Amino acid sequence: MPVLERIQARFEKERPFAGLMIGMCMHLEMKTAVLGLVFQAGGARIAITGSNPLSTQDDVAASLASSGVNVYAWHGVTDAEHQQNLASVLSHQPDLLIDDGGELSVTVHTSMKELVKKIIGACEETTTGVHRYKAMEKDGVLGYPVMAVNDAYTKFLFDSQHGTGQSALEGVMRATNLLIAGKNVVVAGYGWVGRGISLRAKGLGAKVIVTEVDTIRALEAAMEGYQVMSMNEAAEVGDIFLTATGGRGIISSAHFSKMKDGAILANSGHYDVEIDVKALRKMARATGIARQNVEEFTLDNKRRIYLLAEGRLVNLAAADGHPAEVMDMSFANQALAAEYLVRNRGKLQRKVYPIPMEIDKAIAALWLETHGMSIDSLSDDQKQYLESWR
Repeated sequence: MPVLERIQARFEKERPFAGLMIGMCMHLEMKTAVLGLVFQAGGARIAITGSNPLSTQDDVAASLASSGVNVYAWHGVTDAEHQQNLASVLSHQPDLLIDDGGELSVTVHTSMKELVKKIIGACEETTTGVHRYKAMEKDGVLGYPVMAVNDAYTKFLFDSQHGTGQSALEGVMRATNLLIAGKNVVVAGYGWVGRGISLRAKGLGAKVIVTEVDTIRALEAAMEGYQVMSMNEAAEVGDIFLTATGGRGIISSAHFSKMKDGAILANSGHYDVEIDVKALRKMARATGIARQNVEEFTLDNKRRIYLLAEGRLVNLAAADGHPAEVMDMSFANQALAAEYLVRNRGKLQRKVYPIPMEIDKAIAALWLETHGMSIDSLSDDQKQYLESWR
């Protein structure tokens, strides 16, 4: 992660977070650990928990703890333990929050409101989290500024499309050991994550079907060579289903009853609500574990449906998440956004802010430089030509 390495070297000299406590709720795996140590190098004290019960890597958590980080995370936590871990992080009274899904901030605003005045701001990693923060802003309850890290170009164009696109299919393949080529792969949602999954599935030889609720995105998918149909139609022909919408109830009981024998269900959305797992359990006449991260459900029609990773994020629960090269840019945004909040303490309103373009472009420049790539620049004459109406 050479971009973060450059940022860490500067942070060690300038110490922008000296004396500050940073509370983090993120997928606690190797790349996240690097980000935590970058903040620590900048003078911060850290308290961290995982944002998904199945994505925490216990060896990484132990390593961070041995490095002086306050860690409240282990693989396979229950919902109750997860809520307690959030509270444990917040018990350190953090000055900054690094959030993945807005969970720390929702906890602050609902049950630990006394912390609002102390918190300088938060940085949000995911689409789901940005939606939550914008809803809080709209309702007039957001208590501090939030940087929408997810919406930075050097985040969503690469992390969402290339990172999730690759790692989601990797999770399916690791969990099932089945061939993708020749299968009907149904991708629910054609945002940046859905685009990436569709592209990779097509590259592996799948026949890709896209379902959407947005006419423009559906049109884009059709123009890019994918079949577009409703989930009701896709349910009858799909072999592998991957949800990537950020919504809930995308695949429900009405769809389960139409599916082929052996249909595989996986989720790449932030929360485990895109596939109605409760309805699937209720419909099943028998259940069993087929292999690690694969649960078999036998329905009354004797057809079997296979659910991967409990319907949670398949790329992190059944694989290792995004490649480091992608997270290098995403977490560079986190590091510089947090520094931006500290530098502008007291100047920002209680709203969701985009990442400043100068930060986005600086990260892109660092990535190109550290990978040995150079680009051209405009001459004065070229600039004048582009700026002139004549």
